[in-house]
Amino acid sequence: MHVTASKLYDFLQCQHRVWRDIYGPKEEMNPEPNAFVQLLWERGVSHEKDVIKELGSILDLSHPNKDIQFENTMKAMRDGVPLIYHGYIKWQNLAGEPDLLKKNSDGTYMPIDIKSGRGFENVESNGEEKEKYKKHYALQLCLYAEILHALGFGEDNVGFIFDIDNKEVLYQLDEQIGSKTHQTWKEAYQETKNEVALLMENQRQNTPALSGVCKLCPWYESCKKWCKDNHDLSLIFFLGRSKRAKLIEDIGIERGEELITLDIPAVLEKKAKDKHYLHNIGESTLQTMKRRASILFQTTKPAIYKQLTFPSVKHELFFDIEDDPTQGFVYLHGVYERINGTKEIFHPFTAKDFSKESEKSAWQEFVSFVHSLPKDDWCLYYYSKHEPTTYKKMREQYPDVITEEELEYMFDPSRAVDLYYDVILKYTDWPLYSYSLKEIARYLKFDWRDKTPSGALSIQWFNEYLETKDPKKLERIILYNEDDCKATMVIKDFLTSQPSTA
Repeated sequence: MHVTASKLYDFLQCQHRVWRDIYGPKEEMNPEPNAFVQLLWERGVSHEKDVIKELGSILDLSHPNKDIQFENTMKAMRDGVPLIYHGYIKWQNLAGEPDLLKKNSDGTYMPIDIKSGRGFENVESNGEEKEKYKKHYALQLCLYAEILHALGFGEDNVGFIFDIDNKEVLYQLDEQIGSKTHQTWKEAYQETKNEVALLMENQRQNTPALSGVCKLCPWYESCKKWCKDNHDLSLIFFLGRSKRAKLIEDIGIERGEELITLDIPAVLEKKAKDKHYLHNIGESTLQTMKRRASILFQTTKPAIYKQLTFPSVKHELFFDIEDDPTQGFVYLHGVYERINGTKEIFHPFTAKDFSKESEKSAWQEFVSFVHSLPKDDWCLYYYSKHEPTTYKKMREQYPDVITEEELEYMFDPSRAVDLYYDVILKYTDWPLYSYSLKEIARYLKFDWRDKTPSGALSIQWFNEYLETKDPKKLERIILYNEDDCKATMVIKDFLTSQPSTA
């Protein structure tokens, strides 16, 4: 078995996935590909084809037999072919199929991967946004570069990403990852590669852990069952794999209910003497984990730590957008309006095609609707920062739709409530492993009319609508969005009705 680019990616997404793909119970694996993952794959293939069309003369070495493909690739590089498409390279336990191998002036080859995302990710540092290499891009290029170097056809410290904006982004692989770590991308790759190899060879085993990316994985239900059966620590909201590892290693706690009796003063006393003990887990985190463990495994009831009040207005607007973040396109703005606490109306503002004009028009309709309401007699409820963050980006694209001052007014805390960040996370806990809109609303007995509701599927439905123009596809998105908005209302109403348990 070879360590490949896809194995590196799987490990970065989930450290357990690599092992489970080989040694996990196959009968528990979902044979159906995730619709959103499939959509991303198809979009990547389509983008790759578009790029290749523009490159002119290339040698396509695609072949079902990897041994033949490898021999053809080696011959092509020895012959000095300028541009090789889908060459296959391998060395010892490593193998890779870079999208392109480009000949340098000195006769060596440069690995290039064609990606349907942007070549950099934006990260915040000291209050400023900075560009940073994407880790999975960098580590995949490290793999190709190491193999080429070992074969005598390249350097091991450089590669290129050809991204969605048709930019060739140079990745210097011996650069530091960031200011807070002295590790280079090559060093991170070596560490990851070695771990992946041990898992593939079954020389190391690890266990499932629930996280935000799990629902895209074919092992999701299997891993979730394992976590529930074992009362795994990762069931505790926001605990995560790394904190779980420290709790197991330093305290010997493996099951969630064991946290309920944790002696925090004793732990803090030991931390004061040993800086490595429970590193990066402080007093407030320990208290939060202990509290959530009690609610999840003992009381099994929600806790509200403050008497919650919300703006008293005539128009309550429960709001949610549908967008395709992979293409930066917002196709639906949904508002479930409740007037005087009784009359309810749903307002969908929808883009009917994939064009800037249609996106702008739908947003303009939403903004006009909000502007039509009585001044200071409405309140906007939404779930997470995604909506205001997206609107800030849209304002940069369409500055004539809404001014910066009007946008700030719309999302001012006096008339806009982020139920997730400003209420759920700050003042409540739930007997749930996830505090997502769907998990909490379902706990409160609300259910979606669609049998498979998800934002990822909404993106798929919209793409199907663009292809077919079938109005039923658009109607399905609208009904799903309406239920998201109603779920937001259900959560707000529950919070309003409950006394503080503090």
